[in-house]
Amino acid sequence: MSKVKPLIACLIAAAPLVPAGAAVLGPHAGDCADGKPAMLVRIDGLKSRAGTLRVQSYGGNPDRYFDKGAYLERVEVHIPPAGPVEVCMPVPRAGLYAISVRHDADGRSGTSVHEDGGGFSGNPNVSLFDVLFKRKPSPAQVQIRVAGVTRVPVTLNYVHGTSVGPIRRDM
Repeated sequence: MSKVKPLIACLIAAAPLVPAGAAVLGPHAGDCADGKPAMLVRIDGLKSRAGTLRVQSYGGNPDRYFDKGAYLERVEVHIPPAGPVEVCMPVPRAGLYAISVRHDADGRSGTSVHEDGGGFSGNPNVSLFDVLFKRKPSPAQVQIRVAGVTRVPVTLNYVHGTSVGPIRRDM
């Protein structure tokens, strides 16, 4: 009986992080299933299921996180009509990384401050001034330590009048 517990623990540890029935989106979905170093980004708080999501990963110098063109990987996916939204983002090795997500609600690649949403790893608070002046969150708020496949929850924020925050849904 004492050998059964370690065997069960090993099987649980080796199980993939992707829940049964959940389709991981993007061209690198297999990396998360194979256990390669990656971030499994779960995106919550969508305003709608229309448009596309752009997920970008950043590594290296934290002062360059979110600089134009400084991303390691960029993936654009159409939003599925239902179910969880998860995107696998590979990284070259274990280490510190960050994620940004943009919801292009109309799918036309332009930015509409009143329609599109966005979020970051670590889910930092974002103000309307941050959005208007394109201020980046601090690296300490967004860094994720990746070892193997690491889950990264991102809640999207949208402009609501003069504030920015997650969509509030009546329960």
